Amino acid sequence: MTHSSKGVPGGAAGEAPPAQMSTRQIYTVMSGLMIGMLLAMLDNMVVGTAMPTIVGELGGLAHLSWVVTAYTLATAAATPIWGKLGDLYGRKGMFMASIALFLLGSALAGTAQSMGQLIAFRGVQGLGAGGLMVGAMAIIGDLVPPRERGRYQGLMAAVMPLAMIGGPLLGGFVTDHLDWRWAFYVNLPLGGVALVVTALTMHLPSARAARPASTTWARPCWPPRSSACR
Repeated sequence: MTHSSKGVPGGAAGEAPPAQMSTRQIYTVMSGLMIGMLLAMLDNMVVGTAMPTIVGELGGLAHLSWVVTAYTLATAAATPIWGKLGDLYGRKGMFMASIALFLLGSALAGTAQSMGQLIAFRGVQGLGAGGLMVGAMAIIGDLVPPRERGRYQGLMAAVMPLAMIGGPLLGGFVTDHLDWRWAFYVNLPLGGVALVVTALTMHLPSARAARPASTTWARPCWPPRSSACR
């Protein structure tokens, strides 16, 4: 068995491997990843608190459950697709694209004029949220060696109780003091911070460089003592 690419191990021919990131740089990148995951987990908690006010203004009580269901179904359907796109085209670009799609859905949901529009825009949010969670975990796998990965994944796990506790509080505050539409608009500044941090601090190898070298099998020769086998 022979390898068709030569040169620096782990990359394309003539391409140097990415430099090892320091602990401080990894924590900086982690802040962007944690904000991205917080967006995905926090949204349902905030919106759930604001739902009575939303139904009171938009109506559509019979379709109330679809506001949450559309988001959840879209997230579940999009998660494996985002994972595959990250493998093919690069995790950083796909993670940023998922943030942008989530923010687009948030902005549209804040402008909804009917329950049908809100459900559709929540589906757009869910499509972006699927890329946030799978992208963050995959990026940790690229940045952190396996020996140290548990420590950083523990930080990511801490986002869940933060969202479960802070989401209803934030939703109640926004609904009482601002407007229910801010339950969606609040995602915009957080997502903007995540986009900036990711764009400026995350340096991952390109998808092409990260792929293993192609492998070709040597052709068998017969008889064994022929000149082709020497």
